[in-house]
Amino acid sequence: MTPDQEHAFYADPINQAPQGPARRRLSDAVPVRLDPEVLAAVRERAQSDDRSISSWIRLAVERELSRST
Repeated sequence: MTPDQEHAFYADPINQAPQGPARRRLSDAVPVRLDPEVLAAVRERAQSDDRSISSWIRLAVERELSRST
């Protein structure tokens, strides 16, 4: 769904009711320093996935942890 399609979808009050179980609350913040080139690549990937940088990094870490087990 494009951002414009998303906006149109959620503009309808019928689509504003929460669906499914509540999401967990995150715990502690973890400061991470990245080289400028890495941060630029992360920012680009997050934007292309329509995610925040934090959300994109969390997803990448979760994928890596599930791959390692």
